[in-house]
Amino acid sequence: MNHPPEIKRSLCLHGPPVRHTPREMLMRLLERMPPDTPGSGPLGPVAQLEERVARLLGKEAALFFPTGTMAQQVALRIHAEQRGRSTFAAHPQCHLAVWEDNGYSVIHGLRFQPAGDPHALLTLEDLSEVKIPLAALVLELPQRDIGGQLPSWASLGEQVAWARERGAAVHMDGARLWEAQTFYERPFSDIAGLFDSVYVSLYKSLRGIRGAVLAGSKELVAEASVWRMRLGGSIPDAWPLAAAALLGLDDVLPRMKGFRDYAITLAAAINRDSGAHTLPEDPQTPLFHVHLPASKRAVEAAADAILAERGIQLFRRVLRSPDERSCRFEITIGENAMDFTPDEVVSLLRELLDRANANDRASRSHGKDAASGCEPIDLRR
Repeated sequence: MNHPPEIKRSLCLHGPPVRHTPREMLMRLLERMPPDTPGSGPLGPVAQLEERVARLLGKEAALFFPTGTMAQQVALRIHAEQRGRSTFAAHPQCHLAVWEDNGYSVIHGLRFQPAGDPHALLTLEDLSEVKIPLAALVLELPQRDIGGQLPSWASLGEQVAWARERGAAVHMDGARLWEAQTFYERPFSDIAGLFDSVYVSLYKSLRGIRGAVLAGSKELVAEASVWRMRLGGSIPDAWPLAAAALLGLDDVLPRMKGFRDYAITLAAAINRDSGAHTLPEDPQTPLFHVHLPASKRAVEAAADAILAERGIQLFRRVLRSPDERSCRFEITIGENAMDFTPDEVVSLLRELLDRANANDRASRSHGKDAASGCEPIDLRR
């Protein structure tokens, strides 16, 4: 039986060794929780988390959800029912459209209106092309699938104003709001204050176990609690998820600016000397994409070889580019990535590209050999 290669070091945010085993996580929780802390109720970790996130975001109330998918769809359903409209607009590569298997439509009867270029930030000009009355405008901060890019503060305000002038709610997909704040350098409450509802993730950059929080007005949160029950999201013993998130707010959130600073340093090294380039060139958050001039298949094979030989994991998945001769992968700076020096990452990317280009040349050569070895067609038959 073949076992997968051991990952000794990883550039990935959630790769080993930073991703704790269940036993390690439970030990950390037990160390930080007083012996008499209740699991539920007004003094338990879930209530503490909801109150803390509401205060941090400057919202009247907040509600724990087991997943961000459920939280966002519930928020949009509420906005739609309040306005008697069924359509929301968002970037073509928003999470609701790409990763949730049409749940907004199948479960909630909502319609999605994509706006803008899939490979660029949403702009006010893009929104001006939307003619249908909207229940909500969804803005993802940052836009993950285009390299963690963010609109300027002025542009963000203009887009929010555009929606409000048309009677639409404004909802933030803030799965990575913790990272976005390092770019705007404003209090979380200032950023969240632009929006009627905000969803934040508890496990992505905060490295919790799972879960999300939806924040907004008391009325919105009260209605969201009803929908959470209807959808099976009211977990009686969610305290481990909430407690892990509280650890992330204490230990990881204060380091976010340092992660962004390192992202800028690392991207500069990659752009200068690796043969690859980053998008954005100057990261706005701790998240950015690395674009490689080699095919997806060849890069995956090269990365597998490096992992097998040295136990180094460079990425969890590779994304195909429109040009099949290139591809990209994501880097989100956290403790794992901070363990690599910029020179080391540049050296690894050079090796990755050397191996990938060799794989591509071999593949093309094999294709030519196969083509030249075809039997000739007998025209006499």
